[in-house]
Amino acid sequence: MLTKWKHTDWTLVIILMMMMGICIPVVHSAVSNGDKFAGLDTQMIFYYILGFGVVFLMTLVDYRLYTKYFWAVYALGMLLLLLTLTPLGQTQNGAQGWLKLGPVGMQPAELFKLALVITIASLLARKNKDKLGFFADVVPIGLVAFVPFAVVMAQNDLGNALSYVLILLGLLWIGNLKFLHAFIIFVLGAGLLFGGIKGYVTYHDEVSDFMTNTLDRAHWLDRIDPWLMPEEASRDASWQTKNGKYAIAGGGMTGQGFKQGEMVQNPNGSLVPYTYSDSIIVVIGEEFGFVGISLLLVLYFIMIHRMIVIALECRNRVGSYIIVGIVAMFMYQIFENIGMFIGLMPLTGITLPFISYGGTSLLINMASIGVVMSIRACTREDAAKDEFSDIKDSKNDDGGGMQAMRGALSRMGRSGKA
Repeated sequence: MLTKWKHTDWTLVIILMMMMGICIPVVHSAVSNGDKFAGLDTQMIFYYILGFGVVFLMTLVDYRLYTKYFWAVYALGMLLLLLTLTPLGQTQNGAQGWLKLGPVGMQPAELFKLALVITIASLLARKNKDKLGFFADVVPIGLVAFVPFAVVMAQNDLGNALSYVLILLGLLWIGNLKFLHAFIIFVLGAGLLFGGIKGYVTYHDEVSDFMTNTLDRAHWLDRIDPWLMPEEASRDASWQTKNGKYAIAGGGMTGQGFKQGEMVQNPNGSLVPYTYSDSIIVVIGEEFGFVGISLLLVLYFIMIHRMIVIALECRNRVGSYIIVGIVAMFMYQIFENIGMFIGLMPLTGITLPFISYGGTSLLINMASIGVVMSIRACTREDAAKDEFSDIKDSKNDDGGGMQAMRGALSRMGRSGKA
């Protein structure tokens, strides 16, 4: 088992270390203007140390163990989600999505992302390259994602609920979805999106009354109005996104300097809420400017590119599917978190992967990288076994043996360059 560490992807490890090098100072800057959140930067050091332990531990575990018992993984995740709706659940920032089990607090909606990826990937892999049937495959797999989506929506956590939809769509697309079905889903999705936006703007008063009095979701208006109708949004509703835009714009090309941001380090307190978590990109933009944000995006690009390369190397279809699901999860979180401060997306509580403060979020992201590492390690081990099996089964004469040896070494060399 320990031999899997020989196949550690050091590119990903270095990226994670660089992310830690960004996260700790930025969180420190975000919480340094006041005593209310003091110490969160120190907590993130502890979470990162624990997270690296999780990465290397997950690397040692054969990922096929999770896919073998994927229904148990799914059931455990659903149990934790449902417990949040009981008296054990706790409410933070308007979302009843937290569990407090003794001294340990967790957000099951974050944990369930990886469980959903493993479950859907396992179901798709069973098709063995066959085209997905709509009622036989797409609908049942869709229900697998819809049930937790509904539970998380009941928790009042729109951001994490939408991540389940993006994971589902990403895996269906790569899982041999028929073009006609993909086209139908695209048309329906686009119709619902643009029709919903048009209806929201046209019948805003009626929608507001329905959300406030029927759904008891008045705070959704405060998140959607600044996105679709910024001129008509209330001052309180647009406070976070508007000031966030001003802060990022004020950073210019190279930023105002570490702990020198006018909006974040305002003497009367930060003018942008939640700069240590949801709004952390604002700190980076104001203090390190366009260059700082660009460098962070380059790190994300390298990380995602490396995971895609590992997915292409993988000989087991379920391993490739799992990586695609993890990539979809990360890309949604990155786009949503940054997009909500430049007017592309509505405001949600989605954290920026590996940068925002949050123990559950960081640990599940590190665990996801650990699963990717496990897939790479298992792929390399299987390839090595096949190479030596080719040599062993080759002819005993010198010509055949040397030919097999050369072929094996050639394939191993090509694998090592990836």
